[in-house]
Amino acid sequence: MSEPKRNAEAAPDATRPRTSTRDPEALRAALEPWLASRTGGTDVRISDVRTPQTNGMSSETLLFDARWTDPDNQAQLNQCVARLAPSADAMPIFPEYRMWDQFTVMALVGERTAVPVPRTLWYESDPEILGAEFFVMERVEGLVPPDILPYTFGDNWLSQATDGQRRRLQDATVATLARIHAIPATAEEVTFLGDLGADGDTALRAHVDGWRSYYTWAHGDHPIPVLEKTFAWLDAHWPASIDAPVLSWGDARIGNIMYRDFAPVAVLDWEMAGIAPREVDLGWLVFLHRFFQDLAEFFELPGLPGFLAFGDVAAEYTALTGYRVRDQEFYEVYAALRHGIVMGRVNQRRIRFGEQEAPDEPDGLVNHAATLERMIEEGYSS
Repeated sequence: MSEPKRNAEAAPDATRPRTSTRDPEALRAALEPWLASRTGGTDVRISDVRTPQTNGMSSETLLFDARWTDPDNQAQLNQCVARLAPSADAMPIFPEYRMWDQFTVMALVGERTAVPVPRTLWYESDPEILGAEFFVMERVEGLVPPDILPYTFGDNWLSQATDGQRRRLQDATVATLARIHAIPATAEEVTFLGDLGADGDTALRAHVDGWRSYYTWAHGDHPIPVLEKTFAWLDAHWPASIDAPVLSWGDARIGNIMYRDFAPVAVLDWEMAGIAPREVDLGWLVFLHRFFQDLAEFFELPGLPGFLAFGDVAAEYTALTGYRVRDQEFYEVYAALRHGIVMGRVNQRRIRFGEQEAPDEPDGLVNHAATLERMIEEGYSS
């Protein structure tokens, strides 16, 4: 591996990037009367309101306990998670958050497949309640590979596992993706996410064009050269043959899954769900690990070499589904591009809130700019 540019590979920060400008106590006070109206309960109490500290940088996530007495005079307790669109003054990562779409697709996946998703409880469209639309789901207990510090940096449950345990987690994760892609849903039922009836080329083009629009929204006033070059690379290396699209989780990575005994018990974060070729999720799964592995190696740590390699992931997916995964390089580059757009926006927000200094060059907003350059100029294999 060639040496990354040090101005583009920022040192890992154990401090979680700021995601909220809201007061947790104010949120708790607003949730109590809202929950009373939703449940018809009395003596409603919201307690232990907090934010996860190791994962998540886009939507606001609140963990809380809810207690009430129901109309039958029975005591109720729910351990809950609320997902809120961030307020405008928090410099949102995405232009819109489609909370109803997330709520709906989670419910659909939970009803139609064996994929473990948290049980959806309530959706609220009125932004006056908490300052934005939101939904609430049941909290699931388990372990999540941490982003902060990344799980490749050691001293966490995944890095300390055996090779066999990590392989069990890897194969179970691929099986989860296969189940999502095979959901028995009609085109009409998922039309809010995209056109499931489109041929593969049209669906991929719409997906890439959507991310190009997002890039323009996030960075159009200050273009990032390495991302511009990567869009051009995608156009020049468009797959010759693309199979029919499927329901795509969108943010398919192990940091968005809760595990017990190295098996998924909750698939989280559906804000990037859409309609796309299967390889979009597979490429994202592989590249997001590669991103953290590169970061570990940059700091001369062993990381987890051999984990989530594209060849192993593709072979397991084919064994489970009979589908032959193709165009590995294209979909890994596309994943790296998408991640670069998101991380560029995250770093802009960190700069705004004084959590890091502005880089000397625009490419410095993309933590893996050197990797992207290498991928499009020299080829890159995971």
